[in-house]
Amino acid sequence: MIGKPSLAYAVVVPDDIFKALADPTRRRILDELTERNGQTLFEICARLTTKHGLGSSRQAISQHLAVLESAGLIRTRRQGRYKFHDLTTEPLERIVSRWLRPEDASETGE
Repeated sequence: MIGKPSLAYAVVVPDDIFKALADPTRRRILDELTERNGQTLFEICARLTTKHGLGSSRQAISQHLAVLESAGLIRTRRQGRYKFHDLTTEPLERIVSRWLRPEDASETGE
């Protein structure tokens, strides 16, 4: 951490997002949360097994969810004894706004 501002560690680095998206299982998890947001680990595992034939353990899926959460692509919330996972699109929107600008802005040099 020498010579680096502490604020840099508070912002999600785009590399984390790309790492999270690089894995096909994590992309399927995001697809499932896009289709139906707010699922528990059990629900996500069941959907991945029935719809995609993935036989990953709950522990493996939990690790994938941790990577997605650390990249800021999902958020978790607790209600009673249940933990729900919600898709967060802000990191993807930042990437899109960084590289996919309207044509008129790129022509004016903005």
